[in-house]
Amino acid sequence: MGSLVGALRRAYRQADAPVKKMPSQGPFRILISAVLSTRTQDPVTSAASARLLRAAPGPEELSKLRPVQIEKLIYPVGFYRVKARQLCAIGRLLVRCGQGEVPRTMDELLQLPGVGRKVANIVLSRGFGVPAIAVDAHVHRISNRLGLVRTRTPEQTERQLEVVLPRRHWIEWNCLLVALGQTICRPQHPRCSVCPVKRWCCRIGVADDS
Repeated sequence: MGSLVGALRRAYRQADAPVKKMPSQGPFRILISAVLSTRTQDPVTSAASARLLRAAPGPEELSKLRPVQIEKLIYPVGFYRVKARQLCAIGRLLVRCGQGEVPRTMDELLQLPGVGRKVANIVLSRGFGVPAIAVDAHVHRISNRLGLVRTRTPEQTERQLEVVLPRRHWIEWNCLLVALGQTICRPQHPRCSVCPVKRWCCRIGVADDS
């Protein structure tokens, strides 16, 4: 496992991947970008996050924006109207109930509108340094292709990865696999011939001509 992770780290450093442009510091910034990322292409998420965070760099500022203002800032992310209402509610909840602080536990994070396990784990791992595995489409797909897990849902992937992946790699696993998925291990026609981790990959579900 150590050699695989080492190869993924080297690939991450060299990759020109949208995930590297996402906010990587500050629980609030990470929370906002993670909520926006759901069902949205990564470059769109990155641009929308930057616009919104310039206008609302903290919960107090976010709580004062109306949903229609947030809509204009985050368009064209997927379900932007729904997310605008969710983000408005998040800002107000953080100010009213959390004294402007992002919750530090899974249970508390899941109480926020628009926050599921993936988003909560991103906040816990990147925002607070808590060992947690955030499983999005890239992590689910590539973990299965590698043969590390055999799962049908992200929730199953998270549980199985907690068993097979050493705890010291949990925090970085999402960023490493997302970068690989954005640049090489794509959903369709993955670039297996130039993949830096092909020696460890079982190529589960990959066509022979890739």
